Amino acid sequence: MSEDRRLDRLSSMLRRRGIVLPAFEIYGGVSGLIDYGPVGASIRRRVVEIWIDHWLSQGDIVEIDSPTITPEEVLVASGHVGEFNDLMTECKSCNSAFRADHIVGDDSETMDKKEIDKILANGVICPSCSKSEWTPSSPMNLMFSTRLGAMSSGRTAYMRPETAQGMFMLFPSLYRHFRQKLPFGAIQTGKGYRNEISPRQGMVRLREFNMAELEYFIDPQNPPMYSGGSEVVTLIPDPQSEYSGEKKISFAEALDKNIIRHPTVAWFLSRTWDFLIKVGINSDKIRFRQHANNEMAHYASDCWDCEIYGEYGWIECVGIANRTCHDLESHEKSSKTSTLRAWRNFEEPKVEEKEKLFPNGSVIGPMLRADAREVASIIEEMEKLPEKIPFDLKLSDGRTITITADMVERRLETITVNGEWFTPHVIEPAFGIDRIIWHILDHAYEESQKEGEPYTYLRLAKGVSNVDCIVLPLFDKDGMGDLAKNYAQQINSIPNIRSEIDFSKSIGRRYARADEIGIPWAITVDHTSIEDGSVTIRRRDDQVQIRAEIGDLIGHLRNKTMDSLF
Repeated sequence: MSEDRRLDRLSSMLRRRGIVLPAFEIYGGVSGLIDYGPVGASIRRRVVEIWIDHWLSQGDIVEIDSPTITPEEVLVASGHVGEFNDLMTECKSCNSAFRADHIVGDDSETMDKKEIDKILANGVICPSCSKSEWTPSSPMNLMFSTRLGAMSSGRTAYMRPETAQGMFMLFPSLYRHFRQKLPFGAIQTGKGYRNEISPRQGMVRLREFNMAELEYFIDPQNPPMYSGGSEVVTLIPDPQSEYSGEKKISFAEALDKNIIRHPTVAWFLSRTWDFLIKVGINSDKIRFRQHANNEMAHYASDCWDCEIYGEYGWIECVGIANRTCHDLESHEKSSKTSTLRAWRNFEEPKVEEKEKLFPNGSVIGPMLRADAREVASIIEEMEKLPEKIPFDLKLSDGRTITITADMVERRLETITVNGEWFTPHVIEPAFGIDRIIWHILDHAYEESQKEGEPYTYLRLAKGVSNVDCIVLPLFDKDGMGDLAKNYAQQINSIPNIRSEIDFSKSIGRRYARADEIGIPWAITVDHTSIEDGSVTIRRRDDQVQIRAEIGDLIGHLRNKTMDSLF
């Protein structure tokens, strides 16, 4: 079959088999929104479950779930309200709106407004009307806004553009859960929302999407070190660095050469690679690209994109960022709290001389009366001393009291310090689940000829297909249908193993349907099954068939050792 129409044939099969379809199709569809059908929803769930298990097996990572609606002040503090923008331009002829860097070209995401406007004025053709007159590009915030409560007096909020902020809000709870000991992490999966200017490329650029993120909190003075394997991967370092250009190198060597600048980032790059291979991504079509300084997100000090190659070219599917202490410090400052910190013990206690203010009770008591206790407490707890006296002190009710020289005494105090409070740093791998699933399907899709006819199937990794096996009665008569149902029930009683049953049309058609949606094992119940309890097992990838007892089959399904039967 010709490769030039492969994308069309793949997309058609995904719709026909209930894997991925346009949303609201009877009303003409909505750009940037998709449905997962009965097969696709199961594949998506299984990929997400594999992702969750992949990280929870680490032992110092837990799962949380926070709201998809986020108050405005949270996203102001995080920088999303001010920074989460794409440049938009409109065609003057047809009024179609587009993301400016996509109109200019996919290699232009690091260009600024001036550079993009210069290219737009140079005759870029509109995809909608083929004209070439554009408005100057302007920033558009990508978040969907909403209101909490009555519209007239409600609170401004946004549909979350990422799950990360919910995990930062939960840091105090996570810190208690892990007994005040770093490092630890939290994962969250679910929906995210970005008001894409011009959604395109099917599952690649969506307005509502499935994401899976991990926030890993570390002590920057004692980060978890990487001790990885020797697999050679493709890295594209920062083009402004001495190592610019594509490199075939191991993560360990890249860390040793300071191409990867942080040991914990190296560890997450390696673990990301492991996950993608596990779910069936072709290792030859994975690369990791480091962001240049002018491309970096506002919160990151280092960032790598894991890009996967498919029908749409190289697409970013995972971002691994060193967010440093940006988020926790921003939320502490904005919320005026001090609960987003961790304690670090010194190896040896330190003896320090420290200036402190002490309240003069004989003066403060008679002078301030009911306020004396609160004023004395505030003075005793002051960490940063005023540069001069008198100074103003703010009380809890908002009133201000002037503190004069006779009300306090400044003196040196010798103290033993055993540790200090600090703001943890955060390493974040963020996975675009829909993009990953698209590439799983793309890489698994194979075309061949069978008896002179086109034959397609999905070579999905084990555990990713919508069910683990399909039970097929040769005929729905002579007891074969009832026996097939009984066997399917026995298989479904195995933890984490699922089967379905198919009675419709010829056995050949049913094999083909199962192959096309990627079911790895087909189990046929026939006349001999009624006599001796044996079944025919057919392997998807090479269509080899063997005969086995149903008890042996169930044992191998339970132990995930089906290939050893062949």
